[in-house]
Amino acid sequence: MSFKKKYAALVATAAIAALALSGCAAAADKAAPAAGDHKDLKICVYTHGDGGTFWSVAQKGAEAAAADLGVTLDYQGANNDAAKQAATIEAGIAAGCKGIASSVPDAGALKGPMLAAKAAGIPTVTMNSGSAVYKELGAFTHVGQDEIIAGQQAGLKFNEMGVKHVLCPIQEASNIGLNDRCKGLSQTFKGKTENFNLDGGLADLTAATAKLQAALTADKTIDAIFALNADIAAKAALPAAEAAGVKVKIGTVDMSPEALDAIEAGTMEFAIDQQQYAQGYMSVVLLYLNLTNGHELGGGQPIYTGPGFVTKDNVAQVKKLVAAGTR
Repeated sequence: MSFKKKYAALVATAAIAALALSGCAAAADKAAPAAGDHKDLKICVYTHGDGGTFWSVAQKGAEAAAADLGVTLDYQGANNDAAKQAATIEAGIAAGCKGIASSVPDAGALKGPMLAAKAAGIPTVTMNSGSAVYKELGAFTHVGQDEIIAGQQAGLKFNEMGVKHVLCPIQEASNIGLNDRCKGLSQTFKGKTENFNLDGGLADLTAATAKLQAALTADKTIDAIFALNADIAAKAALPAAEAAGVKVKIGTVDMSPEALDAIEAGTMEFAIDQQQYAQGYMSVVLLYLNLTNGHELGGGQPIYTGPGFVTKDNVAQVKKLVAAGTR
């Protein structure tokens, strides 16, 4: 039996044991049946994901949890289209989702569908983005990384490097999580921070490179870049600095093979790992426990999966896990 299957079995066993210790052994037999016989439970995970290097790993986590627990999973990404994501949630409610996990890049666009799910008696959690607004959307917890804390920790890292001016390019202008990362950076970094409009940069990395190159050429005081996406870091920030003929310290949020190679080579300083496999996996587990045993884990607080840091010291180990598809 794999570790994950053992974990799933232990989750169910622990729920039974807890009820038995409280004098409810008979009820426990009914409340928490063994993992593996819940195909009638349709758990839906609807994200703004694009299926790229980050979201494909989050999806694998959700799929692994569904397989381990024996539930039916409906996973759909929206390719950064909030209207599409909202429509997917609405369709999921009508199509029989028993529990819904959703990322929340745009709370205004998703509030209606998320509250409609709650009104229909469907338990919800938010994942990845939405740590500041999940209660307003009716979710009982959030699974992910607090984006302001992630930015704060990046600021401290840049302080250690002795840099003075950090550029913070934002590739999705409406994404509250990205803006929070830059906000957190400004709270702890002792030098100057500058938000930089790179809206749509992921869709056109060549254009993103040109914009960053122009910024680095125009202001020679910029000596660091806090990229909010690994592809932006490795495929836009790095080539932009090279083309501009400047040396800048680059850190990023999330990982990609190219970003990890750059960290190993010493051309990038760090990647913040929010451990998206765990976000997908735990979202399904939390909804499963709620549906089968009435748990609302988190104590009314978010459940954090990060930030962790990947640096030259641990990048070799992390690369092995990335190759396995779980980091």
